[in-house]
Amino acid sequence: MADNSLIVEAIRSGLRDNGAFKLVGYTDVRSAAARMIAEMDVDVVLVDEADRSPEALALIRGIKEESARVTVIVLTMSMEGAWLTRALEAGASGAISKAVHPAALATLVREALNGHIVHSLSSLKAERETQQALEAERSSLTERELQILRLVASGATNGEIARRLWITQQTVKFHVSNIYRKLDVTNRTEACHYAHVNGLVSAGAPVKVGRVR
Repeated sequence: MADNSLIVEAIRSGLRDNGAFKLVGYTDVRSAAARMIAEMDVDVVLVDEADRSPEALALIRGIKEESARVTVIVLTMSMEGAWLTRALEAGASGAISKAVHPAALATLVREALNGHIVHSLSSLKAERETQQALEAERSSLTERELQILRLVASGATNGEIARRLWITQQTVKFHVSNIYRKLDVTNRTEACHYAHVNGLVSAGAPVKVGRVR
């Protein structure tokens, strides 16, 4: 559910191009009915935080009351804060940053459905308590590695990264291998998950590109 047509089109594009999901429909949170959504027998509902309205919270709560099996994911600009906590309390299973590239959206939704991306209230508290450890982990990545990680999380291939950064694909592979080792992940999906869950991809963290001398 979203009020912004640009967000709706981004969702539609990302899911259509992936081919793993069938988009049943969309509506805004103020006119949506939880029972109608439950009767459509969908697997996942994406709820745009929009203006962080009470209607969105009520809709999330209503969907879970009507059908506990439906996975509700919030699309948000901020991966923390009081409103997101209330959305999780209402029954949302997790959140995905609006800054995510449409090409990566389907991967993150699939991971959420598989139970690999879950933001419980206790996990949010744990994230806050371990923030210093996360900062130390991030600092182990060089500026170039962070740059490449953000591009990986946006859905870019090694070839696209090489062209954008004016480096060879072999150099990209070298950096990606180092990123995997430092973050203790084994593939692009896990690296993408790490980047989004830990706030490395956000509206406030643009990817800078250019030739490195």
